[in-house]
Amino acid sequence: MPIPVTYPGVYIQEVASGARTITGVATSVTAFVGRALRGPLDEPRRVQNFGEFERHFGGLWRDSALGYAVRQFFLNGGGDALIVRVDNAGKKASFDIETNGDDLVLEASSPGLWGNNLRVLVDHDTRPLDTDEADQVFNLTILEVDPATASVRNTEVLRNVSVAPGATRYVGTILEQESNLLRLTGDAPTVRPTPIAADTPAKPDTDGSDGSPITFTDVEGSETAKTGIWALEKADIFNLLCIPPFGAETDVPKSTWDAAAAYCGSRRAILLVDPPASWDDAADVTASAINTVVTRDQNAAIYFPRLLAPDPLQENRLAEYAPSGAVAGVIARTDSERGIWKAPAGLDAALRGVSGLTVRLTDGENGNINPQGVNALRTFPTAGHVVWGARTLRGADQLASEWKYLPVRRLALFIEESLYRGTQWVVFEPNDEPLWSQIRLNVGAFMQNLFRQGAFQGSSPRDAYFVKCDSETTTQNDVDLGIVNVHVGFAPLKPAEFVVIQIQQITGQVQA
Repeated sequence: MPIPVTYPGVYIQEVASGARTITGVATSVTAFVGRALRGPLDEPRRVQNFGEFERHFGGLWRDSALGYAVRQFFLNGGGDALIVRVDNAGKKASFDIETNGDDLVLEASSPGLWGNNLRVLVDHDTRPLDTDEADQVFNLTILEVDPATASVRNTEVLRNVSVAPGATRYVGTILEQESNLLRLTGDAPTVRPTPIAADTPAKPDTDGSDGSPITFTDVEGSETAKTGIWALEKADIFNLLCIPPFGAETDVPKSTWDAAAAYCGSRRAILLVDPPASWDDAADVTASAINTVVTRDQNAAIYFPRLLAPDPLQENRLAEYAPSGAVAGVIARTDSERGIWKAPAGLDAALRGVSGLTVRLTDGENGNINPQGVNALRTFPTAGHVVWGARTLRGADQLASEWKYLPVRRLALFIEESLYRGTQWVVFEPNDEPLWSQIRLNVGAFMQNLFRQGAFQGSSPRDAYFVKCDSETTTQNDVDLGIVNVHVGFAPLKPAEFVVIQIQQITGQVQA
């Protein structure tokens, strides 16, 4: 916009360059949906190490595969996880704290037996009070004890909380904002609770319960209520989705895998499918068997066989685990070391913390399952246990899909999501050549950066990618409809799945 010129002299005006940097999105944020000992229900919570998972969700639990999958994810190089805890009829422990009027009713912040280990103390050693506050303000101490040793392992002290609804430190608000252990149920009483000393702490009046084993209904959830996998609608982004088995003998059913694959398609993510426990031989992996587990989808990949690893809850005896958590960690590690365009497989894709595999595949057996789009987990003498396949579920040879390979599909999803987020500024801009040139500049710069990192085929940018946005892609009719069309193409790198070495003997020359 021109500046007003009012006096003789020099005027400085800044002019926008039109360059808007498009930043690549995260590539390996992994979502886990399953049953946990504690933690918020149907709320995706980010954790960045297993210690954080233990604090918020209770750690390993023999009745759930979730904790083991998360542990293997971090052990194999994972960095960011979103945990969605689902529940089946669990109950919260609750307290009725006596007052001179109605009781103060508190409950554990989430369902589970863990709430039975909570204790509550009350004292009136508060700040100086006004006359109106004399019977309203108190200190609340919440203890979590170790049931095995009776020692206190967690303490929260909330000072100067009030039962008055309009107070700055209203007890219901303070518990919601500052406590990980308790919540207020209903309204607070009109007067503060009577003191409870440390030698006689209040125990739950109603016990908490872990409920029943989860079912497909709990995991598939409700789109309207945003429960189950749909709770991930509350998360900004995730790239991989793992659904550990519901129980030791309970595989994830086909309806759940199909619902999860469809949801991953809408979120530009990849579903990692676990093999059924009944697949205990390579001969079990057939096309018809795969179709009974999951519908083939370009946004899903399946790995076989299952893993054998020490169970810390069983004196480190070997136990059988679904592989998705460990594989997600390998994918995250490969992304950080080599890039999303590198197939997360090969001798470098070692499975850490794994003592064995339930089936030791031969080359011939691997050759039978690979053309069906099933990724093998193999054991080699020096490399150990590794991921030895990089196909999507649409990667069966007979399907001849353009999304045969997992790194190609993931790279496409990465580009789509990055451009989707990085071009939001275009909306409502004047739809003409100046805008089109800015789009070409910004999208081209993003693609050029990927080319320099080695993400595409080709020795020159012309061979590797193109960005087209002009009067050919956006006609006058499109302009009249408020549409701008951007065409982006790229030549993906495909993994060297088969290496053929030709050896020829050179015959020596016969001397005359």
